[in-house]
Amino acid sequence: MPDLSAFPIARRWKPEHPDRLQLYSAPTPNGVKVSIALEEIGLPYEPHFIDIGANLTWTPEYLALNPNGKIPAIIDPDGPGAKPLALFESGAILIYLADKTGKLAPIDPAGRYETIQWVMFQMGAIGPMFGQVGFFHRFAGKDYEDKRPRDRYVAESRRLLGVMETRLTGRDWIMGDQYTIADISMLGWVRNLVGFYGAGDLVGFADFKAVGAWLERGLARPAVQRGLEIPKRP
Repeated sequence: MPDLSAFPIARRWKPEHPDRLQLYSAPTPNGVKVSIALEEIGLPYEPHFIDIGANLTWTPEYLALNPNGKIPAIIDPDGPGAKPLALFESGAILIYLADKTGKLAPIDPAGRYETIQWVMFQMGAIGPMFGQVGFFHRFAGKDYEDKRPRDRYVAESRRLLGVMETRLTGRDWIMGDQYTIADISMLGWVRNLVGFYGAGDLVGFADFKAVGAWLERGLARPAVQRGLEIPKRP
């Protein structure tokens, strides 16, 4: 049985199944990337809900795993060389899981790197920009009298949806016929933009027919439906 006691986080959130991959997360657009991937792959794992509203990512135990204080993070007891591996950053975790299992990414090197570039597109553009729209449209920023910051992020988010629209026109998935970690990285963010953030009309989401159809296909997947609810909130 693997011994994870060297990891402070495993002493605070004690694993019931230390032989399984340990997921420390919350059902946010970044968090569900990993739970969806794990559900799609079928790799056994144990989820731990990290209450970001209670600032639990800033506890010493969590910071020992991710010094950036963000979810998600994992510990794989069966990492490279059969040694435990701790990872943070959702994009890095998605790439690791695809490499570990040989699933959710093309096997050929060119296709693999093309997939990774779209994951980086999500990490560097879609996540930050859609998140800003959420702040300025739904949260505290909505009360700002000056709407120029909101409008800037709305315009950039609309541009990014246009990039996705061009890519998805004539394709089922970002990589064509193959559903990959590139799709998984974006599904939660696009869903949040038009759902939880309520910004669909603001960004003119109805204009992006291919993106809308892609989102429907993704949300219809049983593993996506399960992953969106993991870890369960208390």
